[in-house]
Amino acid sequence: MTELPPLSGKVALVTGASRGIGHGVAEALVARGDRVCITGRNEDALKEAVEKLGADRVIGVAGKAHDENHQALAVERTMEVFGRVDFLVNNAGTNPVFGPIADLDLNVARKVFETNVVSALGFAQRTWHAWQRENGGAIVNIASVAGLSASPFIGAYGISKAAMINLTVQLAHEYAPLVRVNAIAPAVVKTKFAQALYEGREAEAAAAYPLGRLGVPSDIGGAAVFLTSDQSDWITGQTLVVDGGIFLNAGVG
Repeated sequence: MTELPPLSGKVALVTGASRGIGHGVAEALVARGDRVCITGRNEDALKEAVEKLGADRVIGVAGKAHDENHQALAVERTMEVFGRVDFLVNNAGTNPVFGPIADLDLNVARKVFETNVVSALGFAQRTWHAWQRENGGAIVNIASVAGLSASPFIGAYGISKAAMINLTVQLAHEYAPLVRVNAIAPAVVKTKFAQALYEGREAEAAAAYPLGRLGVPSDIGGAAVFLTSDQSDWITGQTLVVDGGIFLNAGVG
């Protein structure tokens, strides 16, 4: 990135940000002037993302989101390098199975919840104790519209995202008044993670959306910037649906 704005004085930690939605969120925060720590499983991909975002304002910490040692290291490195962690964006997630939950391997279900829900709680606990408890800030959990309705063939993922939405409410209640906690529930966003939902049929998939297209990472990045800004200072415990209007099709007629 070139011609970066002046530093905002704020620092964010964005999980699962080497690509996709997380990268789009990190890019939007850097564009605002924030310094950012990003995490991801693949060290090479993470290094590439740091270079793209700007190594003078971004650091990367590689590891698996559900690993408590990784969670601790990511928060510690953020504090060491930047001296604070105002914002946490819990984006890291997984969906390793496609099929009915009647036949779901329970070990797979455990993996989904460890990565999508328990890791988010772990990061929220650590940023709270490291900085936010005394200094305030905001947390944004990247949920999904799959957590708001039945989600055929991705039921485990949808259940985990429903849990993440409730986690958002619980944290918002407990962390108030200093820390605001909200969630974003995207519909299908054009990323490698969601590729199976539109690959080879993007025009058909997009036609179902009243706004005529699938989402892109910057759509979620803009929402995250808003929810970590002063403009959302009286919003907490909410889930912002960013879905191109797809839920409008659920009505009668």
